[in-house]
Amino acid sequence: MRASMWLGLMLLVSPPVAALAQPAAAQPSITMGGGTPELSKSDVDVWLDGFMPYALRQNDIAGAAVVIVKDGQVLTERGFGYADVATREAVDPALTIFRPGSISKLFTWTAVMQLVEQGKIDLDADVNGYIDFEIPPFQGHPITMRNLMTHTPGFGDVFKGGIRSTGDIPPLGVVVKRMLPDRIYAPGSTPAYSNYGTALAGYVVERISGVSFDSYVERNIFQPLGMAHATFTQPLPPNLAPHMSKGYSTASKDAKPFELVSVPPAGGASISGGDMAKFMIALLNDGTGLMQPQTARQMLEPANVVLPELNRMALGFYEQRVNGLSAIGHGGDLNNAHAYLWLLPAQNVGVYVVMNSAGASDAESFDIRLGLFQAFGDRYFPAPAPALVELSTAKAHAKMLVGNYSVSRGSFTNFIDAANFLQQTRIDLDEDGRPLVPYAFSRRPHKWIEVAPFLWQDAHGPQRLSAKVENDKVVRWSLDAVAPFMVWEPTPWPRNAIWLMPAFVAGLGIIAITALGWPMGVIARRRYRATLSLTGIDLTLSRLTCGLSWLALAILGGWMLLFQSLGSTDASLDGWIWRLEIGSAVGFVGLAACAVWAAYRALTRPRAWSVRIWSALCAVGAISILWVAVAFHLVSFGANY
Repeated sequence: MRASMWLGLMLLVSPPVAALAQPAAAQPSITMGGGTPELSKSDVDVWLDGFMPYALRQNDIAGAAVVIVKDGQVLTERGFGYADVATREAVDPALTIFRPGSISKLFTWTAVMQLVEQGKIDLDADVNGYIDFEIPPFQGHPITMRNLMTHTPGFGDVFKGGIRSTGDIPPLGVVVKRMLPDRIYAPGSTPAYSNYGTALAGYVVERISGVSFDSYVERNIFQPLGMAHATFTQPLPPNLAPHMSKGYSTASKDAKPFELVSVPPAGGASISGGDMAKFMIALLNDGTGLMQPQTARQMLEPANVVLPELNRMALGFYEQRVNGLSAIGHGGDLNNAHAYLWLLPAQNVGVYVVMNSAGASDAESFDIRLGLFQAFGDRYFPAPAPALVELSTAKAHAKMLVGNYSVSRGSFTNFIDAANFLQQTRIDLDEDGRPLVPYAFSRRPHKWIEVAPFLWQDAHGPQRLSAKVENDKVVRWSLDAVAPFMVWEPTPWPRNAIWLMPAFVAGLGIIAITALGWPMGVIARRRYRATLSLTGIDLTLSRLTCGLSWLALAILGGWMLLFQSLGSTDASLDGWIWRLEIGSAVGFVGLAACAVWAAYRALTRPRAWSVRIWSALCAVGAISILWVAVAFHLVSFGANY
């Protein structure tokens, strides 16, 4: 759900719900040759006992549930740790309710596909035909439901009011109209994960069905499958509230309030592990209870391929291959809940894991989830490690990757754009001339071996990296974990931190010295009874430059405090944002104007060389700060983000 990054799925008719709900009395299993353990309840329980308690304890996570389904039945459902640390209430996998974050999207896409099946939604029609406000075309192209389901509508990221712990959830129609993002890419051209896009799809479901989104899902998904411990209602209804797990940043800290998600179709569900098993079983059984088999198969087939060698995007689901097998699924993250769901359709197996804590860092919760699935695949669906033969072009192609890149998902038209200055991804070369990629969804090092032209395999793990090249230049690249919905593209030179960051830091230092020089000069002149040589307009410019230097430093400090507050307060920050934007326009523009004017006068009149040099440096420093502020929208007006 968050600025992390996860997606969606399907629905329609119904055989007996009891068949979907029953536990695995027969313990369905598959027997593998060559010493591979049997995928049975007894074996998988022992394996989980060796994996989960250690992972939770090492990462300070309070509790978790793991559910595995096979051949239309629950193979095992296990609870680990605590749903409530203070009362030592253990996790009950059948009854304890967790927040699955963006796995909620799968129910939204299921609702959409039900309506597609009924002929009420056309995947390739302009979504404006289903809503009561207009989304203008971009570069001549409208947005379609297929774009929304494949995260290619071209929206910038928005999250204002997205997750909070107090207040009311506005009606979905109000939210999607108020939060309408700016358009960054032509529809269908660039994957950029979009919570807003899913919220818009949920609003389409509301408009067509004539009932609220949460009511639609309750009537058409939860009830047909017998999912009695699942809801999109926020806060929870009284009958479900006692079953809700607490949420934690870490198990050693106090519980956090229930998180209210303002775009429920994108991340607002609350559901038990046992109920998620019913959903997985239905999906693996060609949508039984939800939709016709052909509709379910349409949803799970690749619908958008960004880099053919990497994982692909289906209609809401995304591919996550393991040991050569195609798994499809979705991850989900709120601040204090982290989950992942995988389906292996050919093996008729599903795996779901959810945790009620972030742990020491989000990277750790992500490592646990992907580590669990990879270990599951290695144990029950092993494949020989591929023989990695490095191409002779490896070093030459690695050099082509070197540079700064910006991720496709982000805010690019408001002050949040400043994050794109600070968080550009730099690819360098390691000592062996291979790509050195910092963003690879793991804390451990990677060794990238080029196994096909512009396709790299990690020698120490399953991750792959692929790049698209046009006219001998890399135009985008991505990694298996996020390739279906996110890519990196070269950062254009006016925004490239390779040169902008040193210029900005140097400019900041010069402006800081200029600001400090004002009071220090006053003190020195008083002590030594010296007089200021500047007069008239030069004196005015000097004082303005020094004063505006202080203002610029204060404004930058204010922006830093604001960014730290965005995720930690429910209060409106609009007033603070407007003051900082006005201050930025006055401070940064005024400083650059005064510094350049002062430098011009110093360089065109008799002045000491030290004065000329410092005036020129001050002008360059002020311009570099203004450049960054304008390029990354600190100089802009608006409180939507």
